[in-house]
Amino acid sequence: MLDYAFMKEDLNQRMNSKLYVHSISTAQAAAELAAHYKFDEGKAYCAALLHDYAKGIENEDLLQVAWENDLLSNAVEKEMPQLLHAPVGAYLAQLHYNINDPEILQAISYHTLGGLDMSTLSKIVYLADKIEPGRRHPETRQLREISYKGLDEAMLYSLESTIINCIVQKTIIHPRSIIVYNHFFRMIQNK
Repeated sequence: MLDYAFMKEDLNQRMNSKLYVHSISTAQAAAELAAHYKFDEGKAYCAALLHDYAKGIENEDLLQVAWENDLLSNAVEKEMPQLLHAPVGAYLAQLHYNINDPEILQAISYHTLGGLDMSTLSKIVYLADKIEPGRRHPETRQLREISYKGLDEAMLYSLESTIINCIVQKTIIHPRSIIVYNHFFRMIQNK
C-alpha cells in the first residue's frame, strides 16, 4: 500500500513550494485523466506525484547518479543535465519509496522526453505534467482538450509543441524527442 501522506510530507520537505504545488496539481490532473480513460487512478496519482522527485537536484549530482546507474541515453544529456531528472527521479523513487511497479517507474522516467514503448500510464503522466492547471503556455488549453479526446493525438501535439518551442528558444533538441514524435506521427497517420 502506497503511503501518499508520507510521500507528500517528504516531497514538501525536499522541493521548493512552487515545484511541490506543481507535483500535487500534476497528480490530480493525472488521476482525472486516468478516470476518464478508465485506468488505475492510484497508479496515475502516484507516478505523477513523484514525477519531479529529482527536479531540484544539481546538474553535477544528476550526472553522477545517471553515470553510476547507467541512466545516460545520449550525449545531449551531458550538455543538458536537467533532462536527467526524469530517469534519475524514477531510480530514486524506487530507492526512497520502494516503488517497484515497472509501469510507475517508466511513467516517471518518460515524463520529459517520452518513449517508443509508452504505456497508457506513461502517456497520462506525460500529459498531466503539461496540462495541470498551473501551466499557462499558449498551447496548454488546446492540449487539455485533445488529452480528453485521445492520448496518442495529445502526445503528438505535445511533442510537436515541445520541438517548436526548442527551435524558437534556440536550444538543443534531444534526439529522442524527434524519434518519439515520428513514432506518434506514424501511429496517427496509420489509424
